Parts: sequence; C-alpha cells; structure tokens
Amino acid sequence: MKIRILIADDHPIVRRGLVFFLRTQKDFEIIGEATNGHEAVQLATSLTPDLILMDLVMPEMDGIQATRLIKKEQPDIKIMMLTSFSDQDHVIPALEAGASGFQLKDIQPDELVLSIKKMMSGENQLHPRATTHLLDSLSKKNIQKRDLLQELTKRELDVLKEIAKGKSNKEIASALFITEKTVKTHVSNLLSKLELTDRTQAALFAVRNQISD
Repeated sequence: MKIRILIADDHPIVRRGLVFFLRTQKDFEIIGEATNGHEAVQLATSLTPDLILMDLVMPEMDGIQATRLIKKEQPDIKIMMLTSFSDQDHVIPALEAGASGFQLKDIQPDELVLSIKKMMSGENQLHPRATTHLLDSLSKKNIQKRDLLQELTKRELDVLKEIAKGKSNKEIASALFITEKTVKTHVSNLLSKLELTDRTQAALFAVRNQISD
C-alpha cells in the first residue's frame, strides 16, 4: 500500500521538485500540494494524507502553527518538517507542535526517502542538529526525572529500552514477543508516567539516564 503524501511549501521550484522526485518512488503517492500553512490544514482535513512534508516559513500561516492544528484534529498524520532552518528557535517549537521528523532541505534524495519510510514505521527522524537542540532544551528544562522511573512497570521499562534503540512498534513487539497493540499501550503509559510528549523525548530520556540492557 502506497504512502499518501501531502507537500506544503510556498516555493514553487522546491515544491515541484519534491513532487517530481517523490513520484518516481513506487511506494509513494503525492495526493496534494499546499502553498501555505492555511492550505495545508485544509488539505489535511479533506485528503487525510499519511504524511505531510511541511515547510517551516510560509505566508498566511507558518508550518509550526499548521502542524499544531493538524495534529490536534488528526493525530495519526505524520508530519516531517523539511526546512532550511536548523536553529533552536525553529526546531524546538516544531517538535513541540507535534512534528515526528525534522530534516534540512539539503538532505540527499535517497536519505529523504528512507526517512519517510522510517517515520511511517514509527521512528522519529531528526537531523543531527535538531537532535542537539532538543538535547540542549531537555537539559535546560532539567528533564531527567529519574524518580519517575520507579512508576514504570518492568514491561514498560523493557519497551523504553527498545525505544532508545530506535526500534519501531513492530520491531519492539517482535523483540518482546507481544502484540503491536500492547506495545502502543505501553508506550502511551510510559510517556504519561514520565511526563514526556513523544518517542523522541522518551529515547533521549533513556539515553541521558543510561537506561539500557
């Protein structure tokens, strides 16, 4: 089954270039194009894509606000920020808004394809500079929460260790001999207990607190 993709970018050359390239991939289907954040929100509602490639800076409504609105109404839609900006003022708000990926526009085409596929399998895809900014932000907020680890069950801790390895829900289910549905329940529970917002923060939390086998 093809991954249905919506592209949101106000630069025609960039947008058309992405459309042209991604249409050469047999696993992808480009179902729409948006020239600003407002259009992205509207098309997300009417087309329900699997994934949106979202520019950050656009007229009428920027990518961060559009991401926040889309994820509020349709949390299952994956959103990858594809931008020229890698500073902390753009990275952190984008991830907090609900983006599952953050890549720069100088990414190699094959790497973009791989990132999209990994995102759809449940992995967060962050450019190294974005990861650095996220780590700095977590450090400044002092999100170490080791005392909250005591609230996790043994199975939730097992799932956290697997998340830290970058595994998807399917891979975690296989490793722990449980169903994907059970994995999703454990992920939801551990995020709530650790007061974290997504798998990326959970993985970084695990690394920072040296949680491993």
